[in-house]
Amino acid sequence: MLATFFLSLNFTSLAFASNPYPEPRRAEVLFLGHASEHHNSRLYAPWLATALFASGINITYTENLEDLNKDNLSKYDGLIIYANHDVLSKDQEVAMKNFVEGGKGLIPLHSATGCFKNSDWYIETIGGQFASHGEGEFSSDILASDHAIMKGLSPFITWDETYVHQRINPDMTVLTERVEGAHHEPYTWVRNVGKGRVFYTAYGHDERTWKNEGFLDLVKNGVFWAIGDDVKANVTALNIPDVSIYEETISDFTKRYEVPKMQEPLAPEESKKLIQKPVGFSIELFAAEPDIQNPIAMAWDERGRLWIVESVDYPNTFKETDGQANDRIKICEDTDGDGKADKFTVFADGLNIPTSMVFANGGIVVSMAPDFVFMKDTNGDDVADVKEVIMTGWGKNDTHAGPSNLQYGFDNKIWGVTGYSGFNGTINGERMSFPQGIYRFDPDGKDFEYLAGSSNNTWGLGFSEENNVFMSTANNTHAGYYSIPAKYLQRVFPKASEGEAAPEFEIQPIQKIDGHYDAHAMTPNLRQVDVVGGFTSAAGFRLYTARDFPKEYWNRIAFVNEPTIRLTHNAIIEPQGAGFVEKDGWNLLASSDEWFGPVQAEVGPDGAVWVADWYNFIIQHNVFVERQAPSRMVLPFEDQPHGQGNAFQSKLRDTNHGRIYRVVYKGGSNDKPMKLTMDDSKGLLAALKNDNMFWRMTAQRLLVESGNQKVFGDLFKIVNDRSVDEIGLNSPAVHALWALHGLGAFTENNAEAIQVATTALSHPAAGVRKAAIAVLPNNQETIQEIHTAGLTADKDLNVRMYAILKLAEVPASAEAGAMLYQASLEEQNAKDDWLQKAIFAAAAQQGNAFLDAIGKEKTELTKRLMTAVSDEKYELGRRSTLQYSPDVSGKAISISTQISQRRDEEPFGVIVAHGNSQNGYTFYLEEGKLHWVVTQNGESSEAVTSESLPESYEVQATMARDGKMEILVDGKSVAAAKATAAFTGKLAPSVRAGRDFGGDRNVGSYKEEFSFEGNLRNVVLELK
Repeated sequence: MLATFFLSLNFTSLAFASNPYPEPRRAEVLFLGHASEHHNSRLYAPWLATALFASGINITYTENLEDLNKDNLSKYDGLIIYANHDVLSKDQEVAMKNFVEGGKGLIPLHSATGCFKNSDWYIETIGGQFASHGEGEFSSDILASDHAIMKGLSPFITWDETYVHQRINPDMTVLTERVEGAHHEPYTWVRNVGKGRVFYTAYGHDERTWKNEGFLDLVKNGVFWAIGDDVKANVTALNIPDVSIYEETISDFTKRYEVPKMQEPLAPEESKKLIQKPVGFSIELFAAEPDIQNPIAMAWDERGRLWIVESVDYPNTFKETDGQANDRIKICEDTDGDGKADKFTVFADGLNIPTSMVFANGGIVVSMAPDFVFMKDTNGDDVADVKEVIMTGWGKNDTHAGPSNLQYGFDNKIWGVTGYSGFNGTINGERMSFPQGIYRFDPDGKDFEYLAGSSNNTWGLGFSEENNVFMSTANNTHAGYYSIPAKYLQRVFPKASEGEAAPEFEIQPIQKIDGHYDAHAMTPNLRQVDVVGGFTSAAGFRLYTARDFPKEYWNRIAFVNEPTIRLTHNAIIEPQGAGFVEKDGWNLLASSDEWFGPVQAEVGPDGAVWVADWYNFIIQHNVFVERQAPSRMVLPFEDQPHGQGNAFQSKLRDTNHGRIYRVVYKGGSNDKPMKLTMDDSKGLLAALKNDNMFWRMTAQRLLVESGNQKVFGDLFKIVNDRSVDEIGLNSPAVHALWALHGLGAFTENNAEAIQVATTALSHPAAGVRKAAIAVLPNNQETIQEIHTAGLTADKDLNVRMYAILKLAEVPASAEAGAMLYQASLEEQNAKDDWLQKAIFAAAAQQGNAFLDAIGKEKTELTKRLMTAVSDEKYELGRRSTLQYSPDVSGKAISISTQISQRRDEEPFGVIVAHGNSQNGYTFYLEEGKLHWVVTQNGESSEAVTSESLPESYEVQATMARDGKMEILVDGKSVAAAKATAAFTGKLAPSVRAGRDFGGDRNVGSYKEEFSFEGNLRNVVLELK
């Protein structure tokens, strides 16, 4: 993957050279680096990019020598080399030779003279070869002050390696030399090679030089000279706006600087000049102010029309307190086909901080805390006349931490994420409370599931073409992978012992997979409140799921927005075991316009990537913490009142601007959007085969909503197609299986549908096998077919994981237990935490069926699984809640912990509680006495200690299956009682430690939460 930067140089009076009418454009330079901290090109290339950006040079970074080919090099005006590559192949040498001699620029820096030792042509062309070096602080003497590169430059002092060269080509012009005693070493030189130019400097060993203003100016001038006068003329003709707001020249991009003033906003065409895009792409404006303002989210309907959510109320205006609701949902149409919106219709107004929308059931579901609202137009005028609240309880105390990213999933459910404002309310009559994380529900609001918690404020969600689920959070997790439902991983699973086959890392239900910290900004000062230089917002996570872009993007590169530093990141997603890892693909877009604020980037109906630009100088939400982010380093004023929505409040937040861009590959198809309707089954089936996942998913949704089972035969044919595309996918078959699922083909036990899905278990495309596993009924027949197909040992480890997880959903059976036992014997599974956790999840659900299947052969993984399945344990923090209520039906209960005084004060409070005042149990300490209370159908049984308690002790509260209750202190029985018997049903709300919930949800007679005060350690709940 090539990584794109933008560099810029202030040559303001360049001649237009040989072309009297130069094309206004930026210069394009390829930077060849390497994967090494010695001569750390990954660190220094972005610094150079930022330093030169304002002058009009775009740098594309690569470490792949395969990029030195004729077709790729033809895209660039120059090639920078800063690396330690030993060998240049003959084809690469020919390509580079033709590139330079044909009139392009070659810019070898420092270690480049040590590269390609096998190529005499290369060594001759760049002018010499590295021989040896010392080190020290020095400057070099300017020998050619009248040369274009050296004009305006002065000698600079830096610490660097003192290069000595060999095989020096006499056909050169030496610009500077390093003098050491009587030795004069050429240090910067230029050469003409055919029609091309070579600029070389020996400077550049480490950051001491790469942060030096003199060095950056020298390289800037050298790059411009090497790429030639015609390219300079192109850059000059672009007339790049000067938007710098800093009085000093910034050369150290690791520091923070005071912000002296606000930058003025730019018109869209001027702003585009400061936006990075990859070579071979264009960025095209679709809509802008005054037609739209503050686009916070976007989606497309089945006619390919763009809908946007506009929020001018964000972040401080609340209808509940201000009586205002000024936000809108707007339809933006291009009616004349010129690529720009010319018709704008307000679908719904009077809204207050809506954050996302998804199409369903002829309308849209909108996230707008505290509510989710279904809106629909019933008379065809594109204005909502139905607004129905389908659930309420979403937190609004922090307006950038609420629900967002609603999307229609493969499983025909609506998926979304929420930040730490969380949820506390009632859905379909069930009381629910959960924090930040990921969830899904039926389009009508039913069957709501909270799937897993995330690590921080969450504003990103995306699906791959084979239905892997990814997400992003604020504050340093810009790529996460959701794999195993959190409900399966609450129980204790023992870690591998030393010397045992073990995974390299432990996974969570949502696993952080990002492979780097740094984001690569084109703004010289990082005006971020936290995670400075990295991803502090990480808004959106959408994979490229069409085929218009080059192949390297397909189902592999996700777009993650970081509006605080004005960029959209390319997150490269690659398999790692049963899961995935993210690698740094640099940027899709980056800008030095301090108003540019991409908040969503997603593949549109045309295969282009559409970007919602919030366009606002003030992008941050939080009031600043001075020690972490001094206010003057972010904004040019210090007054930062704390307003509603837990947000910094300022009248300077802009509500007048907003843009929608399309990032278009010039070699793409430029397909025009189609129009789908629920009644046109033929058109829907054709769209299910489209190469753009937007159309496939839209067609799937409409087929399911139509309820038309007459399409079964056509869907069977799509699933039965065993072909795969260039990257091994058969995406139409995946959607066809899920369309059949949504139409009830499997729940109604349609024999042909089940046979088609069963056959798909052996499909050559891994994604189809995975989909078939998911859609088949959770019954004994499916267990048998999974076993026959060998899917719990599938060569694709991701498919293997989901086959194993299927065994957590099916009824307990000897066959399922035997498959899990066999999986426990595989060393490959023991070394992959996704796989061993999946085995644990399924084994725990299978219970005795797994334990009974265990034979004489046992690996360490088998033994750990036996322990974990036999002993149902939950480790609880001092103040914690189990999100999912453990099933206590028919089980003995044991609570153990360690208690001690703090500061000579008697401890007190709730240790553990589960359930409510009608059915539940609580273990608490009050006035020096331990209370163990079990309540069943409103009747309570209680064991209470009478003896004085030690200052520090271990304590256990137990209830046997026959109802016998006991309290033990330091192993000694100190109180007993008798309940009726074990509980016969599930308890709600779930287990909490260190406090109760208060009110009618308290199990005991204590008041409020009765939080524990004192030392409470190693709290464990065990069920048997």
